[in-house]
Amino acid sequence: VQLQASGGGLVEAGASLSLSCTYSGPTLTTYVIGWFRQPPGKEREFVSAISWSGGSTFYADSVKGRFTISRHNVKNTVYLQMDNMKHEDTAVYYCAADPGTRVSGTAVRDYRYWGQGTQVTVSS
Repeated sequence: VQLQASGGGLVEAGASLSLSCTYSGPTLTTYVIGWFRQPPGKEREFVSAISWSGGSTFYADSVKGRFTISRHNVKNTVYLQMDNMKHEDTAVYYCAADPGTRVSGTAVRDYRYWGQGTQVTVSS
């Protein structure tokens, strides 16, 4: 099982950015995929998750209404569209996968597989 996050960069407050998580491995299309982030000097925190079908999604309160998660199983990719970004969105963003967790699972321990992170910096 492999996951690779990409699409990070430097943007100004109010701008948009789209992250991608490409995954590979047996039956990974049936896994819940989640996005987490780790701000500088802080612990890793939950951002959003999506069910294997894409029919169920879940968001942290801090990003609800600004971020949108989606997935394309044929392309083996999960996307995180980030709009109206804020300085406090600055973090390393990680994608993760698990076969048994719920979409509402927000703990790091709820996810078994992790990809490398991608840096997102929002200037104020």
